[in-house]
Amino acid sequence: MLHPLVNGIAGRLAMIDSGCTTQWRPSTFIRQGLNRSTLDYLFITNADQDHMSDLKGLEQEGIFVDTLFRNPTYSGSEMYAIKSISGPVSADAQWYVQACSAYNTPTNLPFNTNMGGITARCFFNPYPQFTDTNDLSLVVFIEFVGFKILFPGDLEKAGWQALLQRADFRAALCGTNILVASHHGRESGFCQDVFNWVVPDAVVISDKPIRHETQLMVPDYRRVTRDQGVTVRTTMKARHVLTTRRDGWIQFTVGSDGSYFIDTECAG
Repeated sequence: MLHPLVNGIAGRLAMIDSGCTTQWRPSTFIRQGLNRSTLDYLFITNADQDHMSDLKGLEQEGIFVDTLFRNPTYSGSEMYAIKSISGPVSADAQWYVQACSAYNTPTNLPFNTNMGGITARCFFNPYPQFTDTNDLSLVVFIEFVGFKILFPGDLEKAGWQALLQRADFRAALCGTNILVASHHGRESGFCQDVFNWVVPDAVVISDKPIRHETQLMVPDYRRVTRDQGVTVRTTMKARHVLTTRRDGWIQFTVGSDGSYFIDTECAG
């Protein structure tokens, strides 16, 4: 999973999704690494376990979540019913469905005025027009002085095409620098029509070791990026597609003029 933690100038902390691995937990990093007990902003892009497997960990570490961003068109009980179809509802999913009822008042700390110039813009398809968690994903654009990165959750082709009917969504796509591939780079999350509106500098795929043919989408994503790609500072090599499987953690450092650097854990 990709776990971007964004620090604003004012010291606010935001996180997109709350997935974890056996080696790394965002709750531990926030509490022990950052020595914080408050997560100011939490975005949940998809209501599946891999996107929220450390929500209960946040609670256990005593981390208070001030503001939750999610697709607001379903209730907690409606999401509980959706999750129950596939079996027992996990403790993390229970935290989430309860939060769907608890976090319904306007925040006292609007993201776009409290993150030192970093802004967020969210889009979503409505329930019950869609009833699957993937196409109910929260699609998040994060922008800072002209740099723009898109987190589409696990949106699939039908969900992409529904959003593309909106002129404001098509306009938001324009100028996106980095696309985080939907559904971890699987074929089901790829929609060619999106690239009529955007040519990203590069694509990031948050994935695991290849187990399914649907993960073999790197050539397709490379084809829709700009010819120059991006230069990774770790290796000074030009890249068009980065993956957590190959590169480990991926860090973007954005300057006050919108220029940005990419560093990776591994040499790629």
